[in-house]
Amino acid sequence: MKVNWRQKLSSRKFWALIAALATSVLGAFGASENATVQITGIITAVGACVVYMLAEAYTDAKNSDDKEE
Repeated sequence: MKVNWRQKLSSRKFWALIAALATSVLGAFGASENATVQITGIITAVGACVVYMLAEAYTDAKNSDDKEE
């Protein structure tokens, strides 16, 4: 089974999962609350950027296809 990474990376649920996983792992290893909040913030920011870039790429491709027809 082949994983569609473009679809995975554009999913808000996927990024929420990664943030929750990081929070759990950091808590298990005794990281400070401040470090946990900072790392979770970084993960969600990166996720938002990835989703935005993929959405823009999709929109641009769609507009390009419409102009060619």
